[in-house]
Amino acid sequence: MSTTRLVTTEDGLRLTVEEHGDPARPCVVCVHGYPDNRSLWNGVVARLSERYHVVTYDVRGAGSSDTPTDREGYRLHHLTDDLVRVVDAVSPGKGAHLLAHDWGSIQAWHTLTDRAVEGRIHSLTSISGPHLHHVAHWTRQRLRLPTPRRLSELLRQLSRSGYIGFFRLPRLPELTWRSGLLPVLMGRLDASARNRRPRVSDAVSGLELYRANMSPGGDQAHVRTTVPVQVLAPTRDAFVTPALQDELPAGVPGPRVRRVTGGHWLPARRPELVARRTAEFVDGLEDTPRHVPDPHEKGRFAGVLVVVTGAGSGIGRATALAFAAHGARVVAADVDGSAASDTARRAPTAGLVTAYTVDVSDGEAMHRFAEDVQRDHGTPDVVVNNAGVGLTGPLLDTDEADLRRVFDTNLWGVVHGCRAFAPRMIERGEAGRIVNISSAAAHVPLPGLTAYSAGKAAVSALSERLNGELAEHDIAVSAVLPGIVNTAIPTSTRFVGGTPAEQRRRRRRATGLYRLRGLHPDRVAAAVLRVVEHPTPVTAVGFEAKAGLLLSRLAPGPLRRLAATGPRVR
Repeated sequence: MSTTRLVTTEDGLRLTVEEHGDPARPCVVCVHGYPDNRSLWNGVVARLSERYHVVTYDVRGAGSSDTPTDREGYRLHHLTDDLVRVVDAVSPGKGAHLLAHDWGSIQAWHTLTDRAVEGRIHSLTSISGPHLHHVAHWTRQRLRLPTPRRLSELLRQLSRSGYIGFFRLPRLPELTWRSGLLPVLMGRLDASARNRRPRVSDAVSGLELYRANMSPGGDQAHVRTTVPVQVLAPTRDAFVTPALQDELPAGVPGPRVRRVTGGHWLPARRPELVARRTAEFVDGLEDTPRHVPDPHEKGRFAGVLVVVTGAGSGIGRATALAFAAHGARVVAADVDGSAASDTARRAPTAGLVTAYTVDVSDGEAMHRFAEDVQRDHGTPDVVVNNAGVGLTGPLLDTDEADLRRVFDTNLWGVVHGCRAFAPRMIERGEAGRIVNISSAAAHVPLPGLTAYSAGKAAVSALSERLNGELAEHDIAVSAVLPGIVNTAIPTSTRFVGGTPAEQRRRRRRATGLYRLRGLHPDRVAAAVLRVVEHPTPVTAVGFEAKAGLLLSRLAPGPLRRLAATGPRVR
């Protein structure tokens, strides 16, 4: 059931406003972009209106709202004033949450930075429409500090922004809209635009948005607001790159940025995703259900859910605590429940790390663990398959039980972790990361580490192949190859052959070697965090790991001879 009303603007235009749901519930105002009208939100409204008072409206010049008589009527200050008037009309004295797309998001951002509206806007969920001042600042940063990655991001965005100059041309854009050419071209550029046919009148009149507001050399003031912001950045947007939306202004409190699988017209193509993420964000601010992080938390990974196996010690513990130190919610799992609990107690903020007991070599147990994580915390954004055990000695002298133990944990543990969590990440439909901890031994064929190296080599190969398999779902899979890291793994390593006294002697010797190398688990954890932010298929940590990986690719022959004639690991 919906009702329609008209809201009059400061310059006398009438905006068509449609309301859905109970006005007593929290209000969500949806603002469409170009070349759309309020019908863009139909699928989202159907999913939100039972829980919220959902409001859609045709912005000036679109749908059944009035059209300005000149270009001045399309300037941003008119658009932001319109938005505030709609909020005041539909939710007087209570304010509203905003859900905005494209040009709707641009005007919503500008509304947030107007101190006169403080208290009337409770949050913003932004899709494919950054603040124009932020765009200018983001561009200047990349020109001022032109690293290869930053220049690549800038060039990629510039290549997708050429339409802006075209839309500012006189007459020609109108002609291409009326000819039907532009809708076809948009569908070729962005799959989410296929079979979408915007009204020609909306498309033609909305061109004035670009002509009135996109002049070069405009105001480039810093963006500041006290309103919590969530950004949904479609990974396949043909016009606004995720990189432009990822790096939000410093003046935004605890922003949430989520890369989601989809194109520019995400609200039309994936309304269930937009509705779910909006509801979670709004509910967190309205103090309703559980799985929503505090929007004011800060950190590189604020609000991100991370699962780490083998988190009771060593690399796993360092990785879990590193994510927690940067604001992530962490599930620390280990076969030793008390060790996992100890990791949770060491977290910089109480409650950020939750301990679980699980044996990664047990496939059924891993699937139950994934179900528990889903129920208690939600779908993870990042999964780090780290759990592993050591095994040293000639393969022919190793009994089957020891071989099964090392392969079940080091290889099958990774397989079980991927199979338990990847389907849930795919179903959620947002970008995700899986990081599998391999080893430098995967590429350096040291005698005495045959079984261990084979398992770790399989993990590296699995990661590279699975990365290609999951690419269509925007889930990146990476292998991290640590060198000789100073952890407790020598104390749990099985040394094949010898008396118990000989076993102890070998463990002490290995522990001393690892300590002498001095590669701290924190360095591996830092590499994992970098890989999650900027995925690469294979990352080596430590000189010996990098050298081994390089030699395995450039000089495999000498490396094989080293395996045949070099020292034995005993």
